[in-house]
Formats: sequence, C-alpha cells, structure tokens
Amino acid sequence: MKQLPFACTLLAASMTLGLSQAQASFTVGNTDISFGGFIKLDVMLNDTPDGNLATGIGRDFYVPSLTPVGGDGESTKFDMHARQSRFFFTTSTQLENGKTLAGRFEFDMMSTPGGDQRISNGYSPGIRHAFFTYDKWLFGQTWSTFMDLTSLPESVDFVGNTDGQIFVRQPQIRYTHGNFQFAIENPESTITPGPTGGRVVSDDNTMPDLVARYNHKADWGSLSVSGLVRQLAYEDRALQIDDSVMGYAVSVTGKVMVSESNDIRFTFNTGKGLGRYIGLNTSNGAVLDANGELQAIKSTGFTAAYRHVWDAHWRTNLIYATLRVDNDTALTGIAATKSTESLAANMIYQASRHLQFGLEFRHATRKLESGTDGDLNRLQFMAKYDF
Repeated sequence: MKQLPFACTLLAASMTLGLSQAQASFTVGNTDISFGGFIKLDVMLNDTPDGNLATGIGRDFYVPSLTPVGGDGESTKFDMHARQSRFFFTTSTQLENGKTLAGRFEFDMMSTPGGDQRISNGYSPGIRHAFFTYDKWLFGQTWSTFMDLTSLPESVDFVGNTDGQIFVRQPQIRYTHGNFQFAIENPESTITPGPTGGRVVSDDNTMPDLVARYNHKADWGSLSVSGLVRQLAYEDRALQIDDSVMGYAVSVTGKVMVSESNDIRFTFNTGKGLGRYIGLNTSNGAVLDANGELQAIKSTGFTAAYRHVWDAHWRTNLIYATLRVDNDTALTGIAATKSTESLAANMIYQASRHLQFGLEFRHATRKLESGTDGDLNRLQFMAKYDF
C-alpha cells in the first residue's frame, strides 16, 4: 500500500486510543483501501458511597461530572458492554499531480444514547472520524487541534485521565506547516443560565474556534504547546438575551521517555471559557449574569501518568487527573462543580499482538461549591481483540 501523507499517518496511528492498526487492504483503481478496528468487552463494578450512579453513559465509562454527591447511602452496580468496539477504514489515492489524497472513516457505538439491555443490547454506530487530507491540509471531523494524543495514558477506561484532559472531536479545517498547526473548528457554547444551575447548549456563534499549535519531538520524548481563542454566545429573543464573550486557553502537554519503553505523560490546561473542551464538559464555558451578559468561567486541569513495561507481555499504568473550576457562586450558585479528581492504576496483559486483557481500579471524587462531595470506586476489566 502507498505511503499516507504525514498528517494522515500520524492521526491514523493514534486515533483509536488503543493504537489498533489496519490489518487488511485492497486496491480499487488508483486508490488503496485499508480497514481494521477492534472488539472490546468492558466489565465494571461501581461503588458510590454518596448516592446512586444512574443508568446512562456514566456507567459505561468515567464521566467526572456524574460522580454522585450528597446522596443517602451506598450504591453498588455491575455492568457489561461492548460499545467501545469500533471499525475504521482509510483510503489513499495517488493524484495526477503526484500528490496523495487520503481519507478516514471511523465508527463506534459510544455516542448513541439509550439501547435496550433487556433483550438486544443494540446501539447504533456513531461517527468518530470522517476527514481527508491533501498536501498540508485536513478537512473534516477528527480530534481537535487543541488536543494532544501523545499525552493520553494507556487506560482500560475510554479516556483515562478524563478530569484534566482536553477531549474533543469536531469538524475543522487544519493547515500543517512543519511543527506548526493552525485550525478553524466548529464552535458550540455551553452556558449556565443562572444561580439555579443547569446547562443551555447554544449554537449562536458568529466565528469559529481558532487553534494554533506547536509540536516538538526529540529523543527524550515530545512536547506540544497550543492556544485556543473562542467565542461563547447565547441568544434568546423571548428573554431578550443576545450576548457573547471571548474565551482564551493554553495547553502544555508532553511525553518524557524514562527509558526505552517506560514514560511519563502529562498535560496542563488552563483558561477562561474552556468549558466543553476539558473534563467532558464538567463545567460550562460561561455563566449568564443578572443583566443578561455572559461571564467566561475559568478552569484548570492537570494530569500525569507513568507507564512501566515489565516484560514482553505485562505493563502497568498509574494515572492521576484533576480539574479545578473557578466559579463565581453569586452567578453559578453553590450546586456547581468546584473540583473533580481521580487516581487509577491498571495492569495490562498482552497475550499476543492482537489480543490483550486489562484490569483497572479507579478512585474518583467530586466536590460542589457548597462543600458537598462524593466518591466513586470502579473496578474494570477489559478483553480486546484488534484486527
């Protein structure tokens, strides 16, 4: 199969988070087509001392904002699902001008709500990635340019260092020049409407989210520095609200090789108006004040992970992540999340190139501005077949 251009090769190698690679390919005309994916079973036992972890996506993987707080009594839940299983295919077409046009489609079942666990356990596929690259350009939906894949830890969970991690997939136009990347990306605002809390999802933006990023690689590892500028906007004619506020954020991430196979991965993300970009939208990007004007909410996240390879079959990951939100409680109320934190440890057994098993324990906490808090303890097992 012909070599994919650099931008597409980098994404294709890391997009699955499990680093699964295409294993089969064929050629149609002047287009090479490859496909692959994995089948993954997750088994979870959740213990929440401070309330019930309701049925939903928070039972399928770790969502910091859903850790129960202030509940009455302990709750233990057992779950199994195969929703993380995914399928992808890539294309590479040699053009008449000698350049390569490459594309990628990828699907899983994680984004689909509902599903009937009584009989069929059926979930519809959802698009993860749908993009193509030409020369130095990328067009379509994929990971935000503000997100650094190399800093993600190896986890049995869907994300791993969720609390402080930038984690967004969205449509964009990206230009890559050497170590620099620039992108315009799809905007969306999440607004706290006032002290009563809640969330309004607004699509009233007049400008795209703007991202600039610099990547550096060396023998010791890698470092990435990114900047984000975005507009948060909300319009409600019935309430006579029409306002916007600018958000700004920076991200510093990297991976440091401790030895040939062991490494430390870290992220530091901070800014006003980060909102949906960090912690799976634990905090909103802005809050509405009494005058109908938006105020950007500041948040800061940090993660660190250590990966140790014992031998050809066994490896361990230790993962820490935290998110701190600077709420103006006069505007957001005291029920807003003030902080989340998680600590996880796993052991992964690589039975063969295509087969792995993993066991992970996670302890997570969430605290509200009122001082009310809650814990989550999760034991998770996975069995995964890459093809």
